[in-house]
Amino acid sequence: MSAEGDADEEIIVAGVLRGEKDLFRLLVKRHEKAVFRMGISFFRNSEDAADFAQDVFLKAFRSLARFEGRSRFSTWLYRIAYNTAVNTFSRKREYLSLAEEPGNGGDDPEQKLIREAARLAVLGAVQDLPERYRICVDMFFFYDRSYQEIEAITGIPVNTIKSHVFRAKKLLRERLAGIADSDI
Repeated sequence: MSAEGDADEEIIVAGVLRGEKDLFRLLVKRHEKAVFRMGISFFRNSEDAADFAQDVFLKAFRSLARFEGRSRFSTWLYRIAYNTAVNTFSRKREYLSLAEEPGNGGDDPEQKLIREAARLAVLGAVQDLPERYRICVDMFFFYDRSYQEIEAITGIPVNTIKSHVFRAKKLLRERLAGIADSDI
């Protein structure tokens, strides 16, 4: 989001805190897809992800007075979402990477098959990554979060996040090395 978008969110937050509670729906609209996708990553089904998103926005609304503006609103919100997911998500379930989302495309059938084969190869490689790497990779590449934002969201130190992303990219490169040369 741009600096202008961040400033807009600060104005919206201020309005909600002044009693214009209906403005909160603007914040929900801006972030509902990202929070829902995080829910899908943890819970693997849309019903649980929708319940999760509702819970996150309810917690954010109730805690809005504690938002100090030291970080972007989205970082603060995603920290609430991450903590909610970690605290409610069953330890038996495994984190599902956003790399597993099916791709879009209006290409010809051959291109679709190639793209699907590549997606499945990447999916398999990402699934083989340790969970701590997958979370950092998703936040960095799919949620477009900076290392500092990932730290604020997950509590993982920046240097550890950098290391996880670096190691994950190296592992993915190694696991996918033969894919480009094969006949997918």
